[in-house]
Amino acid sequence: MPRIAYVNGRYVPHSNAMVHIEDRGYQFADGVYEVCEVRHGLIVDLTRHLNRLDRSLSELRIAWPMSRAALTQVIRETLRRNHVRNGLFYLQVTRGVARRDHVFPAESTPPSIVVTAKSTDPSVIAKKNATGIKAITVPDNRWDRVDIKTVGLLSNALARQQAKEAGAQEAIYVDADGMVKEGAATNVWIVDANGTLVTRPAEHGILRGITRTTLIDVAAKLGVDIVERKFSVSEMMAAREVFITAATSICFPVVSIDGHAIANGHPGSLSQNIREAFFDVAEKITI
Repeated sequence: MPRIAYVNGRYVPHSNAMVHIEDRGYQFADGVYEVCEVRHGLIVDLTRHLNRLDRSLSELRIAWPMSRAALTQVIRETLRRNHVRNGLFYLQVTRGVARRDHVFPAESTPPSIVVTAKSTDPSVIAKKNATGIKAITVPDNRWDRVDIKTVGLLSNALARQQAKEAGAQEAIYVDADGMVKEGAATNVWIVDANGTLVTRPAEHGILRGITRTTLIDVAAKLGVDIVERKFSVSEMMAAREVFITAATSICFPVVSIDGHAIANGHPGSLSQNIREAFFDVAEKITI
């Protein structure tokens, strides 16, 4: 069936959905977004995603386009109209449409909002989990406020393209000190020699992933020790396991980085255990 998008108050055919050419998201990447998983007809971790949206909007001084309750209903209706049971929704809020000028437009300018939804094939995710993925490392050349989930993703897109051309699926950013930051669209985790789960603290240097946050709850339930600290590329290369997390994939094992095998070159058991327990721990809201 044809896809449906929600654009500034209207549900329209996805193929006809459009925004104004002077929308500040188009002109300046002046906007934020969220992506949220839908599994078995349930929205996963919606509260945390909307909490992060609230923070992103606040950091950029963009007003909510509608009440939180109203946005929740728009998300549900968009998912229903697209018949999504396994997939995702994407929402984007920008500062709105105004004559092109670097300074903010008048406070009366309404924010723009777009919500889309699509189904995905769970078997594709399952295959990647079974075989693992490859990654490369790249220098971090992004702006300092990567803790805000903005639509300014040019560096991320270039890094992902570089990974693709290298036969990999993810690019892992490394800071000037040789310490791992995060993936182009993921958070990065390692299991060290003692079996401890390690990830970089979610300060200004990385995005506080929602899956990352829920995974900490999952690990606690499983009795897994977690340490939030910086770790180097060399420590990552020597780890027992490396995996990445994101809302649409949950937990992908990384079996090769820069052409070097991680451990025995196969997915590890801890990432599998976490992935299997994740859905039971995560918040689930009916469509």
